[in-house]
Amino acid sequence: MTTAETKTKKPKTASSVKASKAKEKKEEGKEVVLRIRVRAYESKILDASVKQIIDTAMRYDAKVVGPVPLPTEIKKYTVNRASFVYKNAREQFEMRVHKRVIDILNPSPKTIEALTSLSLPSGVDIDVKMI
Repeated sequence: MTTAETKTKKPKTASSVKASKAKEKKEEGKEVVLRIRVRAYESKILDASVKQIIDTAMRYDAKVVGPVPLPTEIKKYTVNRASFVYKNAREQFEMRVHKRVIDILNPSPKTIEALTSLSLPSGVDIDVKMI
């Protein structure tokens, strides 16, 4: 490769790199799976976000498996009501973290690009893995 060829190459973006990796694995004969793990404190917001992700994937003719509900993670906290004398007066609080998993089989580059540009409500955490 000459220096003139390296200067004319376009810089790769994160979505184009993911899409090219998906294309390479597809050509090798392996099945590419995009695993999306979604977490939120409120189940209604979580379900709305999952529906939005699935609709976006279906728009680009991707095969979607899920959403698969994972066990709800419950964090419990016990706090004394009084600071000194009343040890038996306590309050208990809990936080529930709802989780879902979505698998997208053999996603096209357009599908990956559409999913990366998707805007979801605040309070929703997303982890994306390429398997």
